[in-house]
Amino acid sequence: MGQTTSALDKQELEEYEFCTFFNKKEILHVHSVFEKLKKGGTKDIVPLKDMLELPEIQHNPFKERMCIVFSQDGTGDLQFEDFLDMMSVFSEQATRDVKASYAFRIYDYDGDGYIGREDLVNTLTALCGVDELSKEEVDEVATKILVEADLDGDERLSYVEFDNVVARAPDFVNSFRVRI
Repeated sequence: MGQTTSALDKQELEEYEFCTFFNKKEILHVHSVFEKLKKGGTKDIVPLKDMLELPEIQHNPFKERMCIVFSQDGTGDLQFEDFLDMMSVFSEQATRDVKASYAFRIYDYDGDGYIGREDLVNTLTALCGVDELSKEEVDEVATKILVEADLDGDERLSYVEFDNVVARAPDFVNSFRVRI
């Protein structure tokens, strides 16, 4: 895929349409939002601090993790293609499987390919806030999640175990969405 400039050419639009859940009109809209986030800068990248100002994710407790997971270099700074991928995954058109795959990566804070106790603690703290639950309550909830979802007893959730939980959550697809 080509470099992002102020406008996308026909071939780029077709390539983006092929590899996202967006049509050409939606891609152009996402591109215009990205260009505004660049704040007139000439670099084809939006720093994490500016990305966090995006109104559509501003109040999401996982906004920083989302950007880190979708950034090519893991810093949270996004190029247009990273941003397009993120918006596509969080679109209404994205499948449950795609959303589950990225949710797993977002909740896997240490990046080891599993959601362990510490990942669960970080996830619960992000969801509930630092002051909402005591450390003991967070630990108790993490333990209950592992008891319920950890099928092989290794004290962590594999992607398959996580996907099994997501498959039983009827509102997962609707809650894992960003409208832009």
